[in-house]
Amino acid sequence: MDPQLKKGLLELVVLASLAKEDSYGYKIIQDVSPIIEISESTLYPILRRLEQQDFVSTYNVIHLSRVRKYYKITTRGQKELVGAKDDLDELKKIYAFIIKEAV
Repeated sequence: MDPQLKKGLLELVVLASLAKEDSYGYKIIQDVSPIIEISESTLYPILRRLEQQDFVSTYNVIHLSRVRKYYKITTRGQKELVGAKDDLDELKKIYAFIIKEAV
């Protein structure tokens, strides 16, 4: 997959994962890895960007005597995800055209 395309999709995949349930870094990696490869060094900058854009918020939970940072999709993040779905519909039409013309 084109690295630039993948980079843009990673943020959306993380938002989609958080739309299902609040989660923490390691769990997000486990949830999305079957769909798209992602490492901790890639995920955490994405989460910081999403938080700066107000697409996610955070809160802490004590787990086994340690603080675990959870991420929660915000209303703005949900709107971004809906917009991305609309963009995907347009992209599907473009790919369908390309495939049709290439045959």
